[in-house]
Formats: sequence, C-alpha cells, structure tokens
Amino acid sequence: MQVSRGVPTLAAHPTVLTIGNFDGIHRGHQRLFALLREKSRALDLPSTVLTFEPHPREFFAPDRAPARLASMREKLIGLAEAGVDQAVVVRFDKAFASLTAEAFIEQVLVRGLATRHLYVGDDFRFGAGRAGGFDLLAARGDALGFEVEAMPTLELEGERISSSAVRSALATGRMDHAARLLGHPYSMAGRVIHGDKIGRTIGFPTANIQVRHRRLPLSGIFTVSVEGLGERPRPGVASVGVRPTVTDAGRPTLEVHLFDYDGDCYGAHLRVNFLRKQRDEEKYDSLELLTAQIARDAQRARDWFATHPL
Repeated sequence: MQVSRGVPTLAAHPTVLTIGNFDGIHRGHQRLFALLREKSRALDLPSTVLTFEPHPREFFAPDRAPARLASMREKLIGLAEAGVDQAVVVRFDKAFASLTAEAFIEQVLVRGLATRHLYVGDDFRFGAGRAGGFDLLAARGDALGFEVEAMPTLELEGERISSSAVRSALATGRMDHAARLLGHPYSMAGRVIHGDKIGRTIGFPTANIQVRHRRLPLSGIFTVSVEGLGERPRPGVASVGVRPTVTDAGRPTLEVHLFDYDGDCYGAHLRVNFLRKQRDEEKYDSLELLTAQIARDAQRARDWFATHPL
C-alpha cells in the first residue's frame, strides 16, 4: 500500500475514494473497504483512503477526545490488510479545519485526488463548522464529475457497529463483544523496549511494549495471546495501566508475561490480542502481595487456555 502525507496540489491520477478516521477498523469499516475495492476494480482505479492525524476531536477538544483504538501505524497496517491501494494522511490543523465545504470539494476531492467515485458514511460531515454533508456532495459531484454513495450503518443484533461501541465494550471488559464488533479480538501492537525489570526480580519477567496511545481504551489484567515470536501465537497474561504499586508516574504501560518463554525479545514487534479480562488494576502495599496476585492471574490464564487452546 502506498502512503502519502498531505493532499497533492494536483492529482497524478483519478481515484476511488473514501474518507474517515477509521479508528479500530471494525466490521462496518471492513464492509466499506470491500465496496471500495469492488468499485476500484470495476473502474480500474486505485482504492484510496483519506484519513486524519490527529483525530479531529483531538484537535478541537483534546481533553474530551475519546481514547484511540489504534495508533496511526496500526491503522495503516489495518488498511493494507484490508486491501486498500493507497492511504492519504492529512494533518488536521487549523488551516485544514478552516476549509469551507466548497473549498474541501474543489481542493481535496477534485484537484488533489481527482475523485471519480466517493463512499462516505451515512452521517459524514465535512468543512468548517461541519457545514457539508451527503446532499452537497451529491449535488457538486453531478456538476464536477464524481459519483457519491452513502454506506448505510451496519448493525449487530440491533446495535450500530461503531468505534464508540468498541470503546464502550473495551472499557467495560466485554472482550467477546468487542471481538464481535471488530471481527477479531482487540489487539495492540508495538516494539519491546527495556523497562525497569522488576518483573524479572519477582519471578515473572515481562515484555514491555511501547505504547503510543495518548489514552488507552482499556485497563486491567487480561488473558492474551501474543504474535511475533514464531509461527504460532503464544499464551500469556498482560497488564495494561499505570502500575500503581511500583510507580506514581501515571504513564500508561503494556506489559506481557509470556508462558514458558525465556528468550530475548527486545526490539521485536509484537501484537497482543486481548482475549478475556480478569480484573481491574489494583495497588498493593508490597511487592510480595503483588507477586502473589500475579501468580493467581497467571494461573487463571493458564486454566482458561486449557479449555481454549490457541
């Protein structure tokens, strides 16, 4: 997949386009990308996704913005796995946010991306003050030479599939429901970095995975599988949170204890699949109490894998 930063002044070729944040790439997004691929093949044009960094809600109200489900790197990996030909990442800043709806159509859709067919969600809004919507796109598309198609909401047992629904499931520990909305278990990926190595001293060495999310969509202790260390996933138990027993820094961390693994994985890029939530994060009065609880967490995860083999 080709990735470009910013919309070109003049497009090199026409495109079949969709626009959105696509946080988490849930089943609704996946259905949209399937339509995008189908239309791109029919028109023999590249399937193209226009997305934003930062998320517009992070720009307008950073303190109230939702936790991200995926980093930009994870999002781009997901787009590539979905078969998208090219991704255009736009920096969402004051200048971009100030574009009128008409300017967005002319500068971005027509000149910058030479759009021939555009898919948008049924609630898509664009332009300064969110002034533009589907009706304006359809009218201007007729005049400027592109077609517009709205992607209807996809539902699961009466619930609208959305990134917000995934966040709600994760925040309340409903990992099975999050997996149904996503089409797969929720995961986080990152490179293994050096930590303070406290886990090694108490008999539970952990892989400390670099977290790029400003806020995490979940926290607590989880039964997990880990990809990136061989051909098959490895079972383990993970802690997501701020480690209140060992530090007061308040910085979110992701630590994974891998079962029956003693190799060196520093620098490896791992994907952690969250299969089941065990409990919330807690603060303990001593490392001894923490160690005893980790032993119980690990045994609980092993017991689960005994009936749910990878």
